[in-house]
Amino acid sequence: MVKTQAATVEAYLDELPEDRRAAISAVRDVILKNLPKGYEEAMNYGMITYQIPLERYPNTYNGQPLCYAALASQKNHMAVYLMCVYGSKENDAWFREEFKKAGKKLDMGKSCVRFKKLEDLPLPVIGKAIRKVSPKAYIAHYEASRKR
Repeated sequence: MVKTQAATVEAYLDELPEDRRAAISAVRDVILKNLPKGYEEAMNYGMITYQIPLERYPNTYNGQPLCYAALASQKNHMAVYLMCVYGSKENDAWFREEFKKAGKKLDMGKSCVRFKKLEDLPLPVIGKAIRKVSPKAYIAHYEASRKR
């Protein structure tokens, strides 16, 4: 998909082909059901993002809300971006092991879990990863990473 100009999540979903809309919507439902209080859903970077609002934490390196997770339809795949996994060796190891236990093949970059169809993702593992880190803990981790 070419970078979207959609201003709302609903407009973004409306742009997607039906098969991708169904898959992205299902992952979105899991994220929303597991998202700790204090994060918000928004459109940012041309993706559906789950972020800490600037009103709560304005001290980011780029002046944008602190991104916790994101969901997108890319040209050759769909992706869920899990910054909570990428930023922690412990969470990364846990996530990889849970993915393996679920019997799924992990196609992952630094934070990007790529998938072609919904069945490629163990949705309960995605949900556990999303609920694993509170906004307070995520901010503390972010601040510690900026001091390095």
